[in-house]
Amino acid sequence: MSDARTEELAGALDAVRERIAAACDAAGRPAGDAHLVVVTKYFPAADVQRLADVGVVDIGESRDQEAAAKLAELAPDVRERLRVHFIGQIQSNKARHIAAYADVVQSVDRAKVLAPLARGALERGRVLPVFLQVDLAGDDEGRGGVLPAQLPALADATATTEGLELVGLMAVAPLHVDPAAAFDRLAVLSQRLHEDHPGATLISAGMSGDLEQAVAAGATHLRVGSAILGVRPARR
Repeated sequence: MSDARTEELAGALDAVRERIAAACDAAGRPAGDAHLVVVTKYFPAADVQRLADVGVVDIGESRDQEAAAKLAELAPDVRERLRVHFIGQIQSNKARHIAAYADVVQSVDRAKVLAPLARGALERGRVLPVFLQVDLAGDDEGRGGVLPAQLPALADATATTEGLELVGLMAVAPLHVDPAAAFDRLAVLSQRLHEDHPGATLISAGMSGDLEQAVAAGATHLRVGSAILGVRPARR
């Protein structure tokens, strides 16, 4: 697909990649050390197709019904080229369905969703990589996440669930808090997690407005939407 929208997305994508490369350089990290996940929630399958055409591999979705329907619209060869990250809050009654199409789940925040996620993964004949979402605000901003004090128990439960692979932590910087301070705290939590679970080395943090601070704090995955796709369409 080649049209004005594709050119628009390609230009925005290049600009974000330049920001990431500059942030990695400033942090003394290798170029490409932070992986871009383009957040496509609320945008149509046609935009996902365009992103795939310009080389995007990782996309992020946060609503189960929307994500499943959107992926079903894609041609099989396009879907095969994509790695789909589920980044939204998980309803336990939808966890099994999410695991049927998501390649990575970044938003595990309670033990109740582990079994259905694992069941969906095993039915698909594979192991599902999962991040634990951490609540760095502690004041119920409605973004989900496990409180840091409860993180070790959830990590242990995840690591011992067949069908799941604990790979790291995810967080959103709290409102009205310096993102750099929030991401530094996440990095400390990540180090503690890694001590108990050596395979859990990844950190998903940073979005369009704070990706530089996330890279400086060691983020390995950046979830960027509006800086590439523009203002979200009205929610359907």
